[in-house]
Amino acid sequence: MVACLSYTPDPLPRTNPFPCSRLQFGSQEALLSLNKCTNFKHIKQIYAKIIRHGLSHDQLLIRKLLRLCSSYGKMDFATLVFHQIQGPLTFTWNLMIRYYTINGCSQQALLLFNLMLSQGFPPDKFTFPFVIKACGAASTIDLGKVVHGLAIKTGFIGDMFVLNTLMDLYFKCRKVDCGCKVFEKMRVRSVVSWTTKISGLVSCGELDVARGVFEQMPTKNVVSWTALINGYVRNQPEEAFELFWRMNIDNVRPNEFTLVSLLKACTEMESLNLGRWVHDFAHKNGFKLGVFLGTALIDMYSKCGSLEDARRVFDKMQLKSLATWNSMITSLGVHGCGEEAISLFVEMERANVQPDAITFVGLLCACVQTNNLEEGQRLFKYMGEHYGITPIPEHLTCMIELYNRAGMLDEVCILENAMPSEPNDYILSALLRASKVYGLVNMEKFLYRHSGKVDSSAV
Repeated sequence: MVACLSYTPDPLPRTNPFPCSRLQFGSQEALLSLNKCTNFKHIKQIYAKIIRHGLSHDQLLIRKLLRLCSSYGKMDFATLVFHQIQGPLTFTWNLMIRYYTINGCSQQALLLFNLMLSQGFPPDKFTFPFVIKACGAASTIDLGKVVHGLAIKTGFIGDMFVLNTLMDLYFKCRKVDCGCKVFEKMRVRSVVSWTTKISGLVSCGELDVARGVFEQMPTKNVVSWTALINGYVRNQPEEAFELFWRMNIDNVRPNEFTLVSLLKACTEMESLNLGRWVHDFAHKNGFKLGVFLGTALIDMYSKCGSLEDARRVFDKMQLKSLATWNSMITSLGVHGCGEEAISLFVEMERANVQPDAITFVGLLCACVQTNNLEEGQRLFKYMGEHYGITPIPEHLTCMIELYNRAGMLDEVCILENAMPSEPNDYILSALLRASKVYGLVNMEKFLYRHSGKVDSSAV
């Protein structure tokens, strides 16, 4: 006989221990999600979620979103997000002005500043430096002067950051007297103030005046030393090294940009030994082979005649910028290694590095050096069809040279029709050679229109 076991179940709990409701999505969760973003599509998804959960009023959150949009270069979307904000704070306006400027949209930055004022939002001491930098990027010195006047009117002209940025604007627009007046009126000057004046004078070609200001500086840092060293690189490279020795005596440690300036000086002096010394100094003093230093070394070694050293530096670099690839491709081409230059370009594409016009200047120069018309034609066509790059004078010069050598007169005439209204000396010289050799009437007429720009006896 089988026993029957009775069973009375426990009453069901009133609350589900495993709730299926959605997790709360507040400002902290949204911020964490934004911090984990790895692509722009994800940013848009999070923004949609922010709107659904009523968080678009949180300006701290929106600022983070704007910064991410700026880092991806998506300023159209950033603009959409910004204009959805109800009553943006001055700090939020400031950031948006800054993001426009650093993304090459300086005109939009200035329009936004105008909108900010017209809607009654007061600027602060951080607004003015951002707007002044936008004026510099847009090369609008007249508007810069208006902003200068507004800074005086609103009482922010005493701020050192505002004054340093104003000084930088005037020097960049080559208004030396205005830049110097701003400096002279400063009640307190920081090392940045002195260095801004020195850099500005150097960029305006006032090297002797800059040296005088430098000698008056009460305290000099690596940036001020480097600014003056850089000024001597082209015309007095030996003096650049004299300043470097003084800098070492004063126990000021150089930075990567100091060494880059010295390498440029080595290139000017065509001194491979001195360039190797700078490379050795960098290695012994713990400088990493970064993008700027590495690219400068490649350029120096190539121009001083050691392609092998240039390639060794390139191969050792873990991070390479577009300028690095361009420098190595151009170096290979100049030294007659056309096939290697083209192979490196293929490697560059595999690394998903987008070429620019300079890349193709290097490649076409390599074709000229090796007299490779077929490859030159292919690259010239590929440049436009695949990357949408419009030919610049350097591209046209290379192609004219290749066609000249092959006696392809029709192709030279076709390129002549594509010439810019103001061709440079290299294009004119290449066309002059063709007209002399082949007696091309159309080309002679073209050259006649620009007869004052090329010395026919030099060809």
